[in-house]
Amino acid sequence: MPTEGDMTGEGKTDSGSGKELHGSKIFGYERNILFTGLTSFLTDTSVKMIYSVMPMFLMSIGASKASLGLIEGVAESTASLIKALSGFWSDRIGRNKPFMLIGYAISAIVLPLYAFVISPMQVLFLRFTERIGKGIRTAPRDSLIAASVTNNETGKGFGLQKAMDNSGAIVGPLMAFALLSLFPDNYRLIFLIAGIPAIAGIFVIIFGIKEVKRNKTELLKKFRLRDYPKRYWFFLAIIFVFTLGNSTDALLLVKANEAGIKVAFIPLVYLITSLVSVVAAIPAGTLSDRIGKEKLLVAGFLIYAVVYLFFGLNVGEGALFVLFALYGLYSAATDGIQKAFVADVTDANKKGTALGIYNALLGITLLPASLIAGILYDRVNSSIPFIFGAAMALLATIMMVVYMITGRKQPAKGSRR
Repeated sequence: MPTEGDMTGEGKTDSGSGKELHGSKIFGYERNILFTGLTSFLTDTSVKMIYSVMPMFLMSIGASKASLGLIEGVAESTASLIKALSGFWSDRIGRNKPFMLIGYAISAIVLPLYAFVISPMQVLFLRFTERIGKGIRTAPRDSLIAASVTNNETGKGFGLQKAMDNSGAIVGPLMAFALLSLFPDNYRLIFLIAGIPAIAGIFVIIFGIKEVKRNKTELLKKFRLRDYPKRYWFFLAIIFVFTLGNSTDALLLVKANEAGIKVAFIPLVYLITSLVSVVAAIPAGTLSDRIGKEKLLVAGFLIYAVVYLFFGLNVGEGALFVLFALYGLYSAATDGIQKAFVADVTDANKKGTALGIYNALLGITLLPASLIAGILYDRVNSSIPFIFGAAMALLATIMMVVYMITGRKQPAKGSRR
């Protein structure tokens, strides 16, 4: 239960820098973290309404499985450099909110336009444009979360962000399922309605989120590789290896459909993943603050390897529901934790840039990952891309264990603001 201080909005002082944060607490969370999470919830409701039915819609207008991977990979990768640039620029000017406002506004405008496309290439164009919006907002948003955290609880802060994000991923598919049940195969109606929550998210940013002020002397002047610790770059290498086997989730949905799950129930299958992730994200983030984020990441990579291995073994419908639940557990143990880890190992005036590079790497690597998976799916068989993903996850797990062992031989850097 929140205390009186939590609800009255008393400011907190960051013990690492001695400066007051804007992070008035509401229900135990700094207001910036809570309202950023609400924005993500609304936007992800819109995105997942569309994403949960997009593979079936694309195939209904003539797309192949390889093109599913191509569309997702090109859209993510070509917009990925923007993530690094926006993170760096937010560090330069010491502001995050304008980038968030522009980025979320682009998505809110683009999402309803899917209702008017007639070819996969038009979907690619809109997907690319929408990802530009995400590229603009992602690193500054994550930087704002890191700067708003108190008591070094980065895992808890990013855990809430992940939980809110995936709460939208529950509501979105549910709305898509309801609309498909009432209006079978009417994907375009879903796309039109999907714009409403995203627009609401813009107002949350305007009225709910405040900048965390930084002194001009603390602002980042220029980018130099040597200003970032070697272990940061090692960690990015691990993420690259893992992501190379982590292709678009669209193939998981296609696999579920081919295994016998009806199209109308595909959004509900994806909902299972999001529900488990929501329930587990905050406990996983809090646990990572206590026992170390590296251990949670090792567990998450191993869960992913198991899930993809069994997807490759062509299990039955019942087992697929279990695998989608485990996939949600993997998500809770990795997505927010990775961002929190990056925030922990970098200095205050470099967090936006560090998180931008991290997010850019994920997007860039998704292109070869999705192309490899799509081609293997179409030209070899439906099992190979998932077995490949499991193998890459196991390799990343080994690298993460090496990271932990070598880290014990040197003093911890800790979280620095």
